[in-house]
Amino acid sequence: QVQLVQSGGGLVQSGGSLRLSCAASGHILSTYPMAWFRQAPGKERDFVAGISSIARDNYADSMKGRFTVSRDNAKNTVYLQMNSLKPEDTAVYYCAASTVPSVAATSSASAYDYWGQGTQVTVSS
Repeated sequence: QVQLVQSGGGLVQSGGSLRLSCAASGHILSTYPMAWFRQAPGKERDFVAGISSIARDNYADSMKGRFTVSRDNAKNTVYLQMNSLKPEDTAVYYCAASTVPSVAATSSASAYDYWGQGTQVTVSS
């Protein structure tokens, strides 16, 4: 059974930074794509960033230049570094893992098989 355990998040002022971590246990996920999504109250879960097994990353347009996704396969962990945070970044952030090898991490939530518990990120103005 795969478990994704998230850490990080919290409250930060506009312009600040946070780093989220997502540690996988129960299975070696180093060969599979992983991604971050977020969901604000009353809105759908949206793609934030993804990283493939060969460390090819991709981002939603509004995150480019501000967010960086990375992975440490030795630790079975994926990170999301968030800089220049804005109030509109406030949401619950989820990490996700796919079990289908791919050279790119898709932005479609339905492609991911396992999800973390979610982490609240609140950006105050």
